[in-house]
Amino acid sequence: MGDKLAPFRFAKRVPQQAPMGAAQASNRTDVVPLSYGSPASASFPYDALQQAASDAILTQGHAALQYSGADGPAVVRQWIAERSALRGIHVTPQEVLVTYGSGQAIDFACRAILEPGDHVWVEAPTFFGALNTFRTSEAVLASFPIDEQGLRVDLVEEALEHAVRENLPLPKLLYCIPNYHNPGGISLSVFRRKRLAELALAYDFFILEDDAYSELNFGAAYLPAIYSFAPQRTIYLGTFSKTIAPSIRLGWAIASQDTAVKLGSFFHGSRASAFTQQIIGNLLSSYSLETHIGQLISRYREQRDSMLKALDKHLQGAVEYAVPEGGFFVWLRFKEEVDTGELVKYASGHGVSFIEGQQFYLSPEDGKRYARLSFSYCEAEALELGIVRLAEAYQDYQAAQAAREV
Repeated sequence: MGDKLAPFRFAKRVPQQAPMGAAQASNRTDVVPLSYGSPASASFPYDALQQAASDAILTQGHAALQYSGADGPAVVRQWIAERSALRGIHVTPQEVLVTYGSGQAIDFACRAILEPGDHVWVEAPTFFGALNTFRTSEAVLASFPIDEQGLRVDLVEEALEHAVRENLPLPKLLYCIPNYHNPGGISLSVFRRKRLAELALAYDFFILEDDAYSELNFGAAYLPAIYSFAPQRTIYLGTFSKTIAPSIRLGWAIASQDTAVKLGSFFHGSRASAFTQQIIGNLLSSYSLETHIGQLISRYREQRDSMLKALDKHLQGAVEYAVPEGGFFVWLRFKEEVDTGELVKYASGHGVSFIEGQQFYLSPEDGKRYARLSFSYCEAEALELGIVRLAEAYQDYQAAQAAREV
C-alpha cells in the first residue's frame, strides 16, 4: 500500500450542495447580508434571557442540569399547546414534542414516515434546508407551483387523481409552508388549507406543515393551521428561533399522540436540551412574549417597508414582487432574462449578498430569474445600501451580457 489513501466512499445520502450567496460572502465584513434569514440581533431579549439563565443555574440547577431537567420542559410544552389555539390547534402537552429546532423535527418526520424511494411532494419554490433532508432520506421528489394564494392545491389534486388512474405511486408526505412562505413571502388561503387537508385524509398521506413565521404577521389575523382541519394526517412545526433567538435551537412538532410517540423515539433517551428548556420555561413564566412579539412585528414591518421603498427607487421596472404580510423575505422576479446564479457573483463583488433562486427548486432552471432577499437582519440604512449595491451589480451583469452578445 502507498502512503496516499484513496478517497473514501461515503454514503450516497450525504447531501451535495453548492455554496449559496451567504456562504460566498461569509468572510467579508463589508458585505450587506441580504442573504441572512436571521432575526435582528438587536431584537433578542438579552436582559430577560440573562435572568432566566441565572435562575436556571442558581435556583433550579440541581434538577435543571439532570437528564430530565426541572419543571422547564413541562412549562414549555404547556405554553406551546396553549399558544397553538390561536391557529385552531387544540392539543394536550403530550402531543407536543420539543426538538433541537424545527430542522430536527423535519428529520424525525422523514425517519418516521419515509422509506427509500417513497414520494414526497413539495412547493416550488420551497425551503432548501427541507429539500436537503428529503434528498438525504432518499425520497422521490415532485414539486407544485405557488401563486399569490400559496400552493396550487388544484394541481396537487389533479396529480393525485392521475396517480390513482395510472396506478402510480402516491405521496407519503407533502411539505408546505403556509404562512409568509420561505422564500415566496405569501400565505396559503384558508380554502386551500382546508382542501389540502381533505386530500391528505382521502389519499392517506401526511402533511408536514412548517410554520416558522406565523407569529410575525404585519397586521393580518392568525389563519387556521392546516393541522386544525386534519390532525390525524398533519405534523405541525414551530420554532422559537424567529421570536426569541436562533441559537437556543428549540423548535417543536405537534402531532396526534401516537405519531408524537413515533417521532420522539428517535431521541434515543434524553430529549432536546432540558437545561435550555428550563431557561425558556423561566422566560415564558416571567416575561411577556406577547409584548416582545409586538415589538418584533413593528421592527420587521418597518424594515420590510425600507427594503420595498429601496427596491422601487433603485430597481424600478427591473423586478417584481409580492408584498409580504409577515416573515423575513422578499421574493424577487427579474423581468428580463437573468441568471441569478451568475448575478450573485457580481453582487458579492459589489458588497451585497442574496440567495439565488435556483437553491429553492428541484430543477435549478426554474429559479434562474428569482432571488430571495431578507429584510430581517439589517437596519434600514444598511437595507437601502444593499439594494443600491444590488442595482449596481445588476447593471454590471447586464453590461457583461450585452458585451457577450456583440
